[in-house]
Amino acid sequence: MRNPDTLTAADLNPKSEDTPQGLAFAVGAYGLWGFLPLYMKAIAHIPAAEIVVHRIIWSVPVGALVLILLGRTATLREAFRSPRTLAMACVTAALISMNWGIYIWAVNSGHALDASLGYYINPLFSILLAAILLGERLSKLQMAAIALAAVAVAILTLESGKFPWVALSLTLTFGLYALAKKRLPIGPNQGFLLEVLILLAPALVYLGYLIAQGETHFAVGSTFDTWMLVGCGLVTAVPLILYANGAKRLRLSTIGILQYIAPTMIFLCAVLVFDEPFGRARMIAFPLIWLALVIYSISLFRQMRAVKAG
Repeated sequence: MRNPDTLTAADLNPKSEDTPQGLAFAVGAYGLWGFLPLYMKAIAHIPAAEIVVHRIIWSVPVGALVLILLGRTATLREAFRSPRTLAMACVTAALISMNWGIYIWAVNSGHALDASLGYYINPLFSILLAAILLGERLSKLQMAAIALAAVAVAILTLESGKFPWVALSLTLTFGLYALAKKRLPIGPNQGFLLEVLILLAPALVYLGYLIAQGETHFAVGSTFDTWMLVGCGLVTAVPLILYANGAKRLRLSTIGILQYIAPTMIFLCAVLVFDEPFGRARMIAFPLIWLALVIYSISLFRQMRAVKAG
């Protein structure tokens, strides 16, 4: 499940070299994201909205501690004095919270395969967004990759008789989040804390509502539920922080390949652990998506070589 928190020109210099530390950070982040469905499945009896609330609340102390240890709180204070930065952060916060909610609901409702499909499609959707909104030119390989992804979505739609909204909602929210995040003029760790701080007030209000209605699972249910909800902060913040540090120490092409680790692990969890049905349409659609990603990766490597040659 690739997080775009650090995909900016400053952080991902295509001329930089890969480092062992960067590889360790990035693989650790993607590995944790890949195992996230197992964590969420363990609390599948808790509504997705309540889990999102606790992801927000318990991410705040983790994110704040990281910034304090790094001595980077000054940038965050400046962000709160900038109406433009706050407005953009509100957009990214809304998009990432929607993405979290859809993802948790998908995994806990037997749609983990759709979640993996959504994150497989995400890089292809991102280059399409760049072409439409930023005027970037698509190469022939990129156009072929996008066309294959579109065929895969069409097959899933025709076979099931309904639009694969879970996969495409995850793709849409994450792709738009990545686009907006690139325009957020603060560092990745500061940006993450700013987003969860913006979301903190509505999260606390909703938690108060759940408590008043006697519908909360926190501190009134089992001890297991309580600690798993508290742990949502760690499983949310730690991979993001690892990724933020890894992306700075790796080439864009390396990140482009490593990003497939998480959806592949989600896919394997769905099929081998959750025993989700892998019918005829998915047997056709997923190989098409994988082929599209191979083509996309080839185009990415060609671009990197062209940059180096220039």
